[in-house]
Amino acid sequence: MSSEALQTDQNPILACTICRDVQNFELLIVDMEEALGEQWGDLGFEDAVPFMAQPEAEKLEFIAIAMDDMDEDSLDELTEIITEARNRNIRTLLIAEDVTPASLHTLLRHGADEFIPYPLPPGELQAAIEKIRTAAKAAEIPAAAQVKLASTEDSREGVLIAVHGLAGGTGATTLATNLGWELATTGKDAPSVCLVDLDLQFGTMSTYLDMPRPDAVFELLTDTESMDSESFGQALQTYEEKLHVLTAPAEIIPLDLVSPDDIARMLEMARKHYDYVIVDMPSTLVQWSEVVLQAAHVYFATMEIDMRSAQNAMRLKRALQAEDLPFEKLRYVMNRAPKFTDLAGKSRVKRLAESLGISIDLNMPDGGKQVTQSSDHGQPLAISAAKNPLRKEIAKLAASLHALDQSSEKAA
Repeated sequence: MSSEALQTDQNPILACTICRDVQNFELLIVDMEEALGEQWGDLGFEDAVPFMAQPEAEKLEFIAIAMDDMDEDSLDELTEIITEARNRNIRTLLIAEDVTPASLHTLLRHGADEFIPYPLPPGELQAAIEKIRTAAKAAEIPAAAQVKLASTEDSREGVLIAVHGLAGGTGATTLATNLGWELATTGKDAPSVCLVDLDLQFGTMSTYLDMPRPDAVFELLTDTESMDSESFGQALQTYEEKLHVLTAPAEIIPLDLVSPDDIARMLEMARKHYDYVIVDMPSTLVQWSEVVLQAAHVYFATMEIDMRSAQNAMRLKRALQAEDLPFEKLRYVMNRAPKFTDLAGKSRVKRLAESLGISIDLNMPDGGKQVTQSSDHGQPLAISAAKNPLRKEIAKLAASLHALDQSSEKAA
């Protein structure tokens, strides 16, 4: 064996940077050398996919895609690289400079595992590498070891809270995710909380909490008749040891692939194990939407001060009334509501509610860029921006819901 081959065996390539020109990311070069020594390489966009099929890539742990605003026209090429890496169980790290949130969201949705802004904050690359390696080791552990649920003999009959966005971008997933975290961290005797992402096609709870989408979710949804506490627990993941999450499936599936009975069984199982079950609904009405509406104790409908939200709110109200469904359960949430001093804006909200014949129950302030940044980094607002005005309102909502639930239990 040649000395060169021996060196390759002893020092396999563990990572590769993939970019248009690595010299544009000099700080990344320094950090990669500090973290991996000589066990990394650099590739152009066009060389990435062919290289992953080579024997030299067998030990590859992750790829680091470095991009800036000039690379946003190459998203299709980048998603192909991410997909190929995912198919080969290679983790993907995004290093981005001046890239729009929409582009980042697209790449994360297609399977990128981590995101770091460029210039790199000190120690951030090493932390991301350690996180990737930890996640890879966790993936080798049977899912049953991740979340172990006790038998369902002692039913909790947890509170079911649904969140439904009346239009895209009205903050439904942000509300559901952060409300779940606030409830799960209310104090020493914090209640148990389970987040369920029923936006089966484009659900983003996994992105908002920086979680993978295990195959066990799809297996659970398509075989609920044989579901028990163990199989339900296998599909769950834990966030910061406080919050349990059932993400959307890894692949896009038809919304009618699951039946109303499937959803009813799953929600019943969740309620038996948790004090609160928070469901993020798809914006589309499907055959099992009625199941969630009937079972929900509270059904939040998020909207904004615009024509699309107004029209969709009216259409939803008419659809529920036509089917004699309990539309009175809906609690309308105004996202990016006018500030206290914006009298004109508050007047518009009042006129909107009157014209629709509804009551705006909650007014959530505009959290600004911090909300997007928090989602991109996979953290609740309470962790990334505790003083954000939106976070404060969601915390108040969680406290009031928990207090109401406790008072109801005492009264019973």
